[in-house]
Parts: sequence; structure tokens; C-alpha cells
Amino acid sequence: MSLVLIGLTLLLMLLGAPIFVVIASLAVLLYTASGIDLSAIIIEMHRMATTPILVAIPLFTFAGYCLSESGAPRRLIRLSNALLGWLPGGLAIIALLTCAVFTALTGATGLTIIALGGLLLPAMLKGNYPQPFSLGLLTTSGTLGLLFPPSLPLIIYAIVGGVRIDQLFIAGIVPGMLLVVMLSVYCVCRAIGADVPRQPFQVKEALKAVREGLWELPLPFIVLGGIYSGYFAVSEAAAITAVYVLMVETLINGDIPWRDVPEIMKKSMVLVGTIFIIFGAAMSLTNYLIDEMIPMRLLDFFREHIENRYLFLLVLNLFLLAAGCTMGIFSALVVVVPLLTPMAEAFGIHPIHLGIIFLTNLEIGASLPPLGINLFIASIRFSRPVLQLYAASIPYLLILLLALGLITYFPWFSLLWVQ
Repeated sequence: MSLVLIGLTLLLMLLGAPIFVVIASLAVLLYTASGIDLSAIIIEMHRMATTPILVAIPLFTFAGYCLSESGAPRRLIRLSNALLGWLPGGLAIIALLTCAVFTALTGATGLTIIALGGLLLPAMLKGNYPQPFSLGLLTTSGTLGLLFPPSLPLIIYAIVGGVRIDQLFIAGIVPGMLLVVMLSVYCVCRAIGADVPRQPFQVKEALKAVREGLWELPLPFIVLGGIYSGYFAVSEAAAITAVYVLMVETLINGDIPWRDVPEIMKKSMVLVGTIFIIFGAAMSLTNYLIDEMIPMRLLDFFREHIENRYLFLLVLNLFLLAAGCTMGIFSALVVVVPLLTPMAEAFGIHPIHLGIIFLTNLEIGASLPPLGINLFIASIRFSRPVLQLYAASIPYLLILLLALGLITYFPWFSLLWVQ
């Protein structure tokens, strides 16, 4: 029976069915085959929907879409260029930083490539950066901000993994900075080797850029400062962020006419609806797997064949890279986290450290050939063959994998600021 269900699931995937349809269908088939009342699926979805912190997801998403529809990306690039353009490889570092910030605020990696790619690729090519270098940079940078708060995957992992979201927020900062710094060093070396011209620092331009982006600059401090000072919870921070961004972009900067706000709401809620449907379907499936003691059986298998903690971490990384490449970030989080958490706990891995390992793997997997979603989004956005993007992304993926090894085997990076 299990083989039949797996075969039906694979058939649905091959026919191009949406991932939530595949997951939900598998849950229904398993519940039916086991004689469990299907109302258990609805109960599980209702339990998920009443999780208080879940309200943060649509609010942060709406704020991110408002920023993407406004002139914020252009202002962010101008500010970064004014402050860092004088560095060797300055424009490449600017691309890394702006993509990281934008992904952290929107939580949607594809949106970053679509919104910033059209601005950054022409600028880099005009600045004499090699085309493969530029394409690889922008393709792999689409997920670079997932470890920085208030990214949606951080929130979802906290809900599914049962860890404190404020601890997960602060734990992601150092590993996220490690990824950015290692890629930045590579960009500097390549820019020096290619003799890419630099832009001289101009105080007047820097002041203009700061003045232009003055209203967006406080956003990270509002979110993090409010949460860690204890003034408001994560859900309240999300509400404040959404209202603040809406007021700034409609009333102060005037980038978004009020008549466009309903359309932006609709676009952002399509993403949120997709996440929630996947969430509900996957929670039903994982609830069945837990009831059937699947995690415990996997744990027994691992204990029998893998005694070394470091070997377990290696296998875990390989599995998560494959999951991030094939399943997508949100689906992998909801389906895989409940299965692997007991095993990681048995091997003595801190739950916050495990969360950072999970997210780093899924971040890399989104750009990993052959099925990483960012490769196909970038192929459409930049009108380049996907095979060309495979080759262009390899140097960046190797650096990210090296950083993943450091994050995995040195928990200090994740636990430095965790109490």
C-alpha cells in the first residue's frame, strides 16, 4: 500500500500539480488507508490557523510588498552605492547587501530577483563586471537574507519547531553576516582581478542618499529594537511595521497611490494564502507521520547506522540540500522539521542551532542545480538559458557550502547571542 501511495504522489508531481495538492492528497490517502476520520485533517488545519504568532506572516509580507512596489529598492541601491562604491567590488557588495535586506523584509526569494535584478544587472554590466560573475551573484543572492529577521522562514521554523522566535531571530544574525562577508571577500578578489573601476566617495552624494532613504533606514531598528527591548511582541512588531511602511510609502514618499494599495494587498495575500495552504496540508501529513511513530523509526535507523554526531550532521546537510532544491523552502520547513527534530535532539544538537542549519541549507538549496527555484526565476528575469545560470552560480554555491560547513560544525556562530 505504501508503494502505491508513493507512486500516486510521484505521478501528481510529474503531472505538475501544486505542492500543496500533492501533500494534501498524500495526507488524505494515508488517513483513509489507516481508517482515520478525515475530520482530523480539518482539526489540524484549525489548530494551525489559531496559532497567535501566525498573524505576523501576512503583516510582514504586506510590508515587504509595499516596499517592493515603491522606490525603496532604488533608494537602497543608491544609498549603498554612495557609501560603498569606493571599495574594490563595491557594486557587487552593494548587490549582496541590498538583496539580503530586501529578502529579509519580504521573505520571498523570487521577489528579490524580480524586483532588484532589473536594476542591478544592467548597473553591474555597465560597471564592467563580467556577465557570468554578475548573473551568478544575483541568482544566488536571492535567498541571502533568509537568516536575517524578520524573514518568513524564520517565523515558520519557530512555529513548526517549537522554539522561541526572538532567540531564532538573534541567532540568525551572525551566520547571515558570515555568508555575506565570505561572498563579499570573493567579490573583492574578482573585482581586483578584473580591474573593475571604482567610484570615488562623495560626501554630497552620500548625504543626499541618506536623506532620500531616511524613512526606510529605521525599519530594522523598529523591528529588532522593539522585540528585544520588550516593548512589543513579534506579532505587534509586524503590525507596527506594516502601518509604518504603508504611511511612509503613501503619505511621506508618495511612491504608492492609495488606489494601488488594494492591488498590493491582493498580491501579498496570494503569497500568504499559498504559504497557509501548504502549511495546513503539511501539518496534517506530519501529524499522521508522528502518530505512526515515523520519526522514532527514523531515529532508530540512524542510531543503528550512524553513531558519530558529525557524520549525522553531514547526512542531515545532504538531505536538507536535496529538500531545499526539490520541495521549496516553505514546504520543506513544514514537512521535514517535525521528522528530523527528534533525531537532532538525540544527537545533542541545540534546537536553535538546528534551526539555523535548516534555514542555511534551504537557502542554498533554492539556488542549487538542477531544480533550485531561483535558477528558473533568474532565467526568466534575465532572459538567459538556465544552463548558463548553472555554470555562473557554481563559485557562489561553493562559498556558501563552505560557510554551511562552518555554521554546522561550529555552533558558536548560531548560539553566540542566545541565552
